[in-house]
Amino acid sequence: MSTDRLAGETPPGQEAAPGTAEAQTPDDTTAPGDAAAPGDDAMVNERAEAEAPGAGAGAPASGAEAETPGSGAEAGAPAAGAESGASDSGSESGAAADGSEAEIPAPGADTDAPLTDSEAGAPAAGSESDATARGAEPEAPAAGAEGKASAPGAPKESPASGAAKATADALAAAVRAVESGERSAASFFNDAPRPAKPAAPAAQPAKAAPQSGPAGPAPEVARQRTAQETGGPARPGVPDGGATAPAAAPPATGPAAAPRPAVPTAPGVEGVRQVLTAGGAPETLAEQAAEVLGERAAEALREDPWLLLGVPGVRPEQADGFARALLGAACGPGDERRAQALVGWLLEQAALAGHSALEAAALRAALAQRAVPDPDDALQSAIADGAVLVFQEAIEEPGRARPATGDDEEEEQPVRILLGLDRFAMAEESVADGLARLLNTFEAAAEPLQDTASAEAGDDTTAEAEQPVAGDGTAADESAAAAPGTDAPTDDAPAPRPVRPSAAAWEAAAAAAPSPSAAELIRAAAHSGLVAHTGAEAARAEPAALIAAARSLGLRAFGATHAENGRRRLAAHLTECAPDTAATGSADPATAAVTVSGLLSGREGPGRDADGALALDLLVVLDAPQLDLETAALLVESLTDGTRLVLSGDPGVLWSAGPGRLFADLLAARFCPQVASRTPDFGPIGELVSGIGIGELSQVEAPGKEVVIVPVRDAGEAVHRTVQLVADSVPRALGVPADHTQVITVGHGGAAGTRALNAALKEQLNPGPGRFGGFDPGDRVAYAPAPGRTVPGTVTGADAAGLHLDCDGSAVVVPREQVGAGAVRHGWALTAHQAAGTRWPAAVVVLPGDAVGGLTRAWVYTAFSRGERHLSVVQGADQALARAVAEVPVKERTTRLRSLLQQSVQSAEEPSAAG
Repeated sequence: MSTDRLAGETPPGQEAAPGTAEAQTPDDTTAPGDAAAPGDDAMVNERAEAEAPGAGAGAPASGAEAETPGSGAEAGAPAAGAESGASDSGSESGAAADGSEAEIPAPGADTDAPLTDSEAGAPAAGSESDATARGAEPEAPAAGAEGKASAPGAPKESPASGAAKATADALAAAVRAVESGERSAASFFNDAPRPAKPAAPAAQPAKAAPQSGPAGPAPEVARQRTAQETGGPARPGVPDGGATAPAAAPPATGPAAAPRPAVPTAPGVEGVRQVLTAGGAPETLAEQAAEVLGERAAEALREDPWLLLGVPGVRPEQADGFARALLGAACGPGDERRAQALVGWLLEQAALAGHSALEAAALRAALAQRAVPDPDDALQSAIADGAVLVFQEAIEEPGRARPATGDDEEEEQPVRILLGLDRFAMAEESVADGLARLLNTFEAAAEPLQDTASAEAGDDTTAEAEQPVAGDGTAADESAAAAPGTDAPTDDAPAPRPVRPSAAAWEAAAAAAPSPSAAELIRAAAHSGLVAHTGAEAARAEPAALIAAARSLGLRAFGATHAENGRRRLAAHLTECAPDTAATGSADPATAAVTVSGLLSGREGPGRDADGALALDLLVVLDAPQLDLETAALLVESLTDGTRLVLSGDPGVLWSAGPGRLFADLLAARFCPQVASRTPDFGPIGELVSGIGIGELSQVEAPGKEVVIVPVRDAGEAVHRTVQLVADSVPRALGVPADHTQVITVGHGGAAGTRALNAALKEQLNPGPGRFGGFDPGDRVAYAPAPGRTVPGTVTGADAAGLHLDCDGSAVVVPREQVGAGAVRHGWALTAHQAAGTRWPAAVVVLPGDAVGGLTRAWVYTAFSRGERHLSVVQGADQALARAVAEVPVKERTTRLRSLLQQSVQSAEEPSAAG
């Protein structure tokens, strides 16, 4: 590994790099008061500390808090005109976190938050989707129905409401008892609930439930589930009319403000603007608030100002100021509406950092940190409303054997109590059920003996499997019906009979595989409906060999990647596996390579059949670590019974930008056959990255300057050297042009974050006034069409329709509203999460000294492996880089998928053991 300068490098100049004034913090537009909020790293670390009972965990969410839309004046309301957290994402635009998510910053500094999931549309507490997803809820009594008063002089409460309250109290009591060791989990879940303490009289206006966003993961995602299916107690039923009020909040100090006279509210967005103006919030939030809260957004905000927290980019301090402006001194930190909004907001912020659930202790500590006087009551009310689901998960202890089934005395096993939002819980359960379905409905390849017997009996299905295969991989007499790459059959045409290659045919394909690892993968796919395949960049040839072999056997086989760049690399591998297609007149094998987003949308791939399922027989998903829960649920539910699914990826790279860690959980659960590639990555970069994968940062020989280390003293010098490398040194010494070199850094904020680097690179490579919303023709950009996805492109122009981009040869028009919301960023410099799934001829990785807190082995592995021919490391982290590689593998996430998969395996084993 060379530390010499590339040819022509000069020492840095005296000019200050753009953004160096921000050296004190990785953020540059945080609102007043932000310093009090912990960063993303605090969220992850505090959650981990909270795993032990009594640990003093802090708020699990805070740094994912969006970079605020500015100062909300003294009231704390969001200010107009400044960047919102939605536009300052560390992720690829979206809901999910990325480099900034938990990847950035110096300790104690605020971080850029990813866009919140306005597109994802989390169901609100008590929403209709919530009710249908988890079981029927008891209906509220009709007006005038009799009910018992909970206390003398208290408002009357319906029987259903009282039952829900008692159940919620019992669940909250269980959480405290289990975590303190007072009672075992088994005793609580088997015994009758303890009596709930009576609720103090409290009147609260009915909340208007926010409207949910786009449809959830899949049809099965919304089905009802029992406590046994979810691994925890089912959500307590509550009346349809809304939340049941828990104990009243402490009275506000000082004289109560006189109630404000009711002001008629205009309909639609105009009414929302009126309410926002009355509360001191910027009118620019009106459209987002109307989208999140639905048709009655204005009325809902007047009744519950803290619903403003559901709008992307709004923080608790700003929502508190908005509430004070609307309600006066009568509102306070103990207001039940505030507590309920904070519970949902904290779980949403945790999702931005990758968690699908949080431990109860961590959530209680976060509420206490936000000045909620009684966090237990807040959780009880959230549970009763259905806004939060409760789960118990067994804690595995090293060396402890699993309890044997059928024992007379059941041995108690320690558990942890998890709380999560409905939509992430449903997505996780949908993925677990879908993967189990693919395993259980798979039909193994027919044995030769069975084929012969079937043929003698006149079974023409086996005959089809043994028919001659056409050059494009289709049975000769079914080339039109089952040809790979064709659309699904129309209603008028008969559905093609599924092709079932024999075991001998699969074995012949494995024997012809280009490598032993490819042969092992083909054999595994022949005998299982679900296979996990692990390997680095060179191992991507093995899934390509499987796809080519399956297509040669007449199966409709496709490979899906995370990004367009990965799709082109897979297409190249497929072409290598079938180089003679042009001579034989067969279909282009490259058509079997698609992106996950293109496959699900129908833009790419085989389309869907009459039942709405993807019309394919085998699907290989490359870049599987980049699959977030909701995308994975959509994908798995789109596969019909009996389809083969192979999840392939590099376990060393960063996990998905969205919540969950699907691939890591699947591997840890040992739920299906696993094939580990033995194909190494060659060359100096491959050697360096392979060492990082096992925790070793070692020197490598780089005679052709494949790897160059550029030491720097501070962030300003790091920016200067980066610009010099991209604009001059790498093109002149290695022949790689500037537009083929990608800069990767830890986060968006800071003196050497993406914003500062992009400003300096634009000034050097494409100077201009930024006349199109800050962009000029020729600017390199990163467009985020959906949360968790980044599409590199180049600006070609703009008009009334929006910003025109050239994205990998495809013309894209981004509407002006999306440009203003931050869906397009300059793209000379990206975060590692944005760069995941894509490779460039050359990569320049910038490691400023103020970003060492965001370094992990997975981050370094991902960033260093983005360069194909050359890697330059602008090194300002000193020994922190080696420590991160050796001691900090990943930033952990709290998820439930592993336990769900393990429970599925145990459930399948119990009947066989009983038999």
